[in-house]
Amino acid sequence: MKSICVYCGSNPGANPLYIERATALGTRIAHEGLRLIYGGGRTGLMGAVADGVLAAGGEVTGVIPQHLVDMEVAHQGVTTLEIVGSMHERKSRMFDLSDAFVALPGGFGTAEEIFEMLTWRQLGIGKKPCAFLDVDGFYAQLIGMIDHMVEERFLHPEQRQDLWYGEDAGQMLAWMRAYSPAQAEKWFDEKLRAALR
Repeated sequence: MKSICVYCGSNPGANPLYIERATALGTRIAHEGLRLIYGGGRTGLMGAVADGVLAAGGEVTGVIPQHLVDMEVAHQGVTTLEIVGSMHERKSRMFDLSDAFVALPGGFGTAEEIFEMLTWRQLGIGKKPCAFLDVDGFYAQLIGMIDHMVEERFLHPEQRQDLWYGEDAGQMLAWMRAYSPAQAEKWFDEKLRAALR
């Protein structure tokens, strides 16, 4: 694992812990010798995690669409700033550059990005680990909903086990380095057998 993509809010949020933990994650990423891949913004948790990496001597690649550059929200101090034409290009490029994905607290965009990666894992498109790094219970209800999806048989139990959830960044990174993906083909085979019954 050489790079890690962090999805998170472009706002600081209501809890001061969000900024504190985002900065701490950035510091940890740099100390682990990993490159940060993120959405290229300078504000909120996005800016905090990037600044944490840079302050600790690490490298940061930001990927941002032109319309957000035009709004002057791009972080001009990152190691590399890639400007793309659309949000779709941004997500595709971040996937290509990253070996793992983590969600810190955020809103619709953060949720959409990490769930797209989880969906790709489910479909066998990528074999890259995905995690929710919680802060003060922010994701507890969402993880409860994912567990409910398993109970109601919309998710295979192994799909739930194929993501990490917790508050300890060190444990998360260790899990990512040792990650072995569940086999999506097995889930498809089970669905096919059920359909033929």
